[in-house]
Amino acid sequence: MRRISMVAGFALAVAVLTGCPKAYPNCDKDEQCQEKGEVCVQGQCQECATDANCKEGFTCQANKCVPKPPECTTDTQCGAGRICEVGKCADAQCKADSQCPSGGKCERGRCQAPSDTCSSSSDCGEGQECKSGKCVTAQADACNWEPVGFGFNEASLSSEAQSRLSALADCIKASSGRITLQGHADERGTEEYNLQLSNSRASAVKRYLTTLGVPANRLATVGYGETRPLNSASDEEAWAQNRRVEFQR
Repeated sequence: MRRISMVAGFALAVAVLTGCPKAYPNCDKDEQCQEKGEVCVQGQCQECATDANCKEGFTCQANKCVPKPPECTTDTQCGAGRICEVGKCADAQCKADSQCPSGGKCERGRCQAPSDTCSSSSDCGEGQECKSGKCVTAQADACNWEPVGFGFNEASLSSEAQSRLSALADCIKASSGRITLQGHADERGTEEYNLQLSNSRASAVKRYLTTLGVPANRLATVGYGETRPLNSASDEEAWAQNRRVEFQR
């Protein structure tokens, strides 16, 4: 009996000296928080301690990873030859009228749609004809309605996307009815952030189409976040397909 008591006492002493593991969210080191994907900050498991603990496009504030604030809100914050597109500074769309499609005008770094009035088809752009005094696309059904793609964590339009939308704007103006711009994101990131990102992508497409002369009241926007993937795989090819804006006519 004395021997058993001595062993129990020794075990108790070891436990006191070494300390028992703390229960979540209390901690002594990062390893105790890893199961939750967190780090140990002043004895508590937290989402982050520094920006390095957050994924790209996020910053650590009050131990929470939040989206980084926009780089800009107006063109003047971006300097000469640059414009503000969806919170980020980007190269101007144009420097001269000759860089704008279908006879558009370059105004403050952006291509503006030309007047759609005409007296003959010679007054209209390529692929258009003059009907009832207005330039319309001859074959709207032949237009490319495939989704517009986006880069990772991006809501700004690439030069390829801008070119696609410039051609599509003529199709939309030649048709009737409303079009819903459906924004989507890949699975990376929180559901809340991806919903916000998908809405920003749809808004970027709407904003560009309206600069090309499409009436804003004909365009509706909706964001679906990561909930409607085209490809359910978890690789770069699938993610690229899922970062898109679709056109519902």
